[in-house]
Amino acid sequence: MNEMPEQLVAKLKKEINDVDDVKLNMIATEEGDVTLIYFSSLIEKMTLQTMVSIPLTNNMKQIHQMAQYVDPKDIQEVIKKLNSGQTLLFFHETNALLSMDTYSAPTRAITNTETESTVIGPQDAFTESLETNISLVRRRIQSAQLKNENRIVGSEANIKISIMYMDNIVNHKNLDDLRNRIDQVVFPLFTDISVLKQLIEDNPLSPFPQYYMTVRPDSICRYLIDGRIVMFMDNSQLAIVCPTSFFEMFVSIEDYYNRWTTASLLRMLRFFGFFLTIMITPMYISALTFHPEILPYELLLNLQESRSKVPFPPLIEVLFIELIVEVLREAGSRMPAKVGQTIGIVGGIVIGTAAVQAGLLSNILIVLVATSALLSFLPPIFLMSNASRFVRYIFILSAGLFGLFGQMLAFAWLIHHLLSLKSLGTHYMTPGIPRNPTDLLDNVIRFPINYLTKKSGISRAQKKTTEEK
Repeated sequence: MNEMPEQLVAKLKKEINDVDDVKLNMIATEEGDVTLIYFSSLIEKMTLQTMVSIPLTNNMKQIHQMAQYVDPKDIQEVIKKLNSGQTLLFFHETNALLSMDTYSAPTRAITNTETESTVIGPQDAFTESLETNISLVRRRIQSAQLKNENRIVGSEANIKISIMYMDNIVNHKNLDDLRNRIDQVVFPLFTDISVLKQLIEDNPLSPFPQYYMTVRPDSICRYLIDGRIVMFMDNSQLAIVCPTSFFEMFVSIEDYYNRWTTASLLRMLRFFGFFLTIMITPMYISALTFHPEILPYELLLNLQESRSKVPFPPLIEVLFIELIVEVLREAGSRMPAKVGQTIGIVGGIVIGTAAVQAGLLSNILIVLVATSALLSFLPPIFLMSNASRFVRYIFILSAGLFGLFGQMLAFAWLIHHLLSLKSLGTHYMTPGIPRNPTDLLDNVIRFPINYLTKKSGISRAQKKTTEEK
């Protein structure tokens, strides 16, 4: 290496101009002067002292054993190592440039999850640290077959992601497909892995999430053993599972901790609750606007009595109360937790009561909308709850225009859309239309654990059963 120290320092200063947290400290050692270059925001002083400064003055052999040589001519690689929290050591006498991994930025401690809490089972959740999340998985799967590949995404921000899989189980065609999709992504900044998820989905225009997202390590491990591929991103708490089926959006990891009877009951509640939440208010519109004959006479009288003072047609009435619910939900989620809960409860009661007394809404519709809102929160995946909210408006407009016929058209579109969706090239409705007949044993009804010995068909795993070595 014949590049002079002054030239290297000049290039570095040009690249890191106006970056105040870059530090250049010179230390005298037995091998001559050494300049330390690092980001003070990514490295704690104690870590720098114990790993670099003290060994430089007392044990130079340790430095050469732990450090890696870097080409000082590759200035972009030098900048990348600085941004990743490494400390660069430039030896003035030999013009050698070394790097040491000293990243020690503060990270959030492992805590309980607030979005996927369970009564039974582990309570830890992923954090925003990529290394911490990988360690939580490796604590549960202590196997040499558990592989992880690190990649860099983001044309401007250079964010690290990690792809994890069981090498002896995963379908390598799925793995190659995912790698190709990630390589083709061009995007400047990924603030969360959910942004990357939208860019690698088979159908980005669909309202339905095509990959499973969770913050629970136990859930991720179950999918890894089943032959799925998992992705993590640095600075993101969520993990992505692919491929994923529509039915798995209604499966909670707690289902496997409960008895099969309880798990099956809860799954049926979540699954059929999804269709109820998109059907209840449209049915109200259809019955009152086009098909009053489908209601019992006593119920029809009650509905007519409750709507006697309402000046709007059922379609406008439903859209009005749905909009109020959306406003309350959004306002509650954007405010501090205690204030948000108060606004959601008090606001709903006050506005609902006042609207009925003012003759703007019928009291029966308030009950239906409240029930529909509760049903939308049953899926354990929040993105599926959002999907049901969007689809509900399609059914409401169809019912308002064409009644039950419109609802059936909307339902036919929904089924066709779900059947045409794919997740990483695999049909989204698996195992409703199973690749393997045994998929039906772990579907809407969950059979006892000792029957669940086959890998799911959607994973296309190398191993077909849990007993294979």
